[in-house]
Amino acid sequence: MNGTLNKVMLIGHLGDDIKMHYFDGGNCIGRFQLATNEVYINKTTNEKITSTEWHNLVVKNKAAELCEKYLTKGDKIYVEGRIRSRQWQAEDGTTKYTSEIQVIEFTFLSTKKDAENNKKNDGSESVKNTNFDPQNNGLPINDLPF
Repeated sequence: MNGTLNKVMLIGHLGDDIKMHYFDGGNCIGRFQLATNEVYINKTTNEKITSTEWHNLVVKNKAAELCEKYLTKGDKIYVEGRIRSRQWQAEDGTTKYTSEIQVIEFTFLSTKKDAENNKKNDGSESVKNTNFDPQNNGLPINDLPF
């Protein structure tokens, strides 16, 4: 081991839908912002303060396509990756800089689709019948035919 580490772990909510960029040769990248929140109490005013930090994330190829397919604005995700800084020339000739999180692994924690499905199922679903033998014929449930 060379004594250095560049690892980021974040849990947050998507600030917008995934923006896809496709390249010649079939490769693609997806870009999105992730919001993480820190909540604390101001000791002098006793006021609850929420501070939001925005992170620029980049996902490549198949992982990007999965994120685009299943994630939308507001969804909660866990990501692991590394920080990358890059620079480019803007149209006006100035040099621009940015830092991004290159996503290596991710886990969907909650999606809006899941939340909508849970709301639909709450209260609208009747009690399920767990008796798989509706015609018990008077036999004990544990009576085996062999």
